Amino acid sequence: MAVTTRLTWLHEKILQNHFGGKRLSLLYKGSVHGFRNGVLLDRCCNQGPTLTVIYSEDHIIGAYAEESYQEGKYASIILFALQDTKISEWKLGLCTPETLFCCDVTKYNSPTNFQIDGRNRKVIMDLKTMENLGLAQNCTISIQDYEVFRCEDSLDERKIKGVIELRKSLLPALRTYEPYGSLVQQIRILLLGPIGAGKSSFFNSVRSVFQGHVTHQALVGTNTTGISEKYRTYSIRDGKDGKYLPFILCDSLGLSEKGGGLCRDDIFYILNGNIRDRYQFNPMESIKLNHHDYIDSPSLKDRIHCVAFVFDASSIQYFSSQMIVKIKRIRRELVNAGVVHVALLTHVDSMDLITKGDLIEIERCEPVRSKVMNDALRKHIFWGMLLQSHTSVYKNKNKQLLGLRRITKLLK
Repeated sequence: MAVTTRLTWLHEKILQNHFGGKRLSLLYKGSVHGFRNGVLLDRCCNQGPTLTVIYSEDHIIGAYAEESYQEGKYASIILFALQDTKISEWKLGLCTPETLFCCDVTKYNSPTNFQIDGRNRKVIMDLKTMENLGLAQNCTISIQDYEVFRCEDSLDERKIKGVIELRKSLLPALRTYEPYGSLVQQIRILLLGPIGAGKSSFFNSVRSVFQGHVTHQALVGTNTTGISEKYRTYSIRDGKDGKYLPFILCDSLGLSEKGGGLCRDDIFYILNGNIRDRYQFNPMESIKLNHHDYIDSPSLKDRIHCVAFVFDASSIQYFSSQMIVKIKRIRRELVNAGVVHVALLTHVDSMDLITKGDLIEIERCEPVRSKVMNDALRKHIFWGMLLQSHTSVYKNKNKQLLGLRRITKLLK
């Protein structure tokens, strides 16, 4: 039977995030392997950096060793106390594992203001240490259980290789994608969403992957009235002199709660293919039928085949009732028109407790699933959601993979 940790996923994420985004691999558990510190050291020495987590009735405390435990050798120890979702730390300094775990206090000249006594099931610390960790000054804390974890890089060589291989398989799949029935050569994907949600940034990220360098063809910024003021249709070349890829990303003026955003009637014209590339939006009124950028008889290739609602994952909880009503109304029109649509959530890597290793399979990351889904359910805007990072993807293989996966799912 597998030995499992007593840590909740939230506490595990907090510890991972606090100690450099490490992945925690359980080495030792007192209630399973016994409260014998000599056995603990035999099992946990020479394992690289380790995290010891101690559970008492009222506290979760512990020690992080920056170097591998080795018999008689000093290691830098950082003490911590985890209370609810807040973590405090105190640098204990250099200490031998034998002293830290009360194996032989007299043999090694190490500080004794914090000791883990497994045999007697207690932690002993001085008043200053208790104060620095924000604990009640009790000096002795009883141990219900303790666990020792090996702290591993969240992206080890095996995972990095897996990311590279998956990226290699996604790139040719996107290059050779053929729209159903070959009725059009390129699928048009419209990006809709509130001002500042990251529509233009998403396009730049995808384009950077295929161009092989960071690009900023679409202007991005934080202007409250939006940066994208024109309707833009972006075809992407595969490399500097390559062929056009089988999809076009269409950018528009952002949605606004009040004035200044995209007119609802313009959305209908965009979906129908009536609006020409580079049309200058007027937030006060929709395009006129006699406008020189109005297409009277659009062909199938001019129409929108898929819509991605782009939302900033950290801002869903702050959507006003007006914005929710607007999104729901647009979605109803898409359903009636038979247009496939999904929600694409940006800035997920800026959320609390996210580590670089989480970006490989961000949809399975519990903090993301919990927060995003709860926010979406509260606002009643839940449907198929795709997740996207915030910062530039070109130099980060994980974020490249995330962008490629999003495009692949949009085309499906």
